[in-house]
Amino acid sequence: MQPFTLVSGKAAALPAANIDTDVIMPKQFLKGIDRNGLDRGLFFDLRFLADGSPNPGFILNHPQWQGACFLVVGPNFGCGSSREHAVWGLRQLGIRALIGSSFAGIFYDNCQRNGVLTISLPVPQVNELSQWISHAEHNQLDIDLASQSIALSDGRALNFEIDPLRKQALLQGLDAIGSTLQRAGQIRQFERDHLQENPWLA
Repeated sequence: MQPFTLVSGKAAALPAANIDTDVIMPKQFLKGIDRNGLDRGLFFDLRFLADGSPNPGFILNHPQWQGACFLVVGPNFGCGSSREHAVWGLRQLGIRALIGSSFAGIFYDNCQRNGVLTISLPVPQVNELSQWISHAEHNQLDIDLASQSIALSDGRALNFEIDPLRKQALLQGLDAIGSTLQRAGQIRQFERDHLQENPWLA
């Protein structure tokens, strides 16, 4: 998993509330046996018109916001079904962080497991940030996970809180398995001690 340390790039605003996982990754893209092509499915019904051409009204299709690596989102982002494909699609399209006031619980956990930083800020700050980046001349952000700060193009900074364990895993690029393997020696020692104390288990 790619570590998240200091990431700089464009930010785009998707301020609508309750954007669910079916909007993020429609069900027709869940049929594959691997993760290939999920970047095409991301926000498919918003990004593309009925004839398959890009929707000029969708923010990520605007030249000034193409290639955005941050999304400033509305409340309860990622609600609905628990499909992890939604997060896989975000990563394939290059999204590194989501900034919003609230996220659906399972979606939030899926982001953590796949290296997408989710930042929760108070509603007034999210609204202000969303309006700020809606102007192409200052849609660049720098997110420094170590210092837990978001730097705006005018020099302002927004600080955010994050669970220490989630922070460390993201900084090191570790998923749940990687985090567990850091304690492989302790796990093996426990197994040896446990079998020694309970030999009938062998």
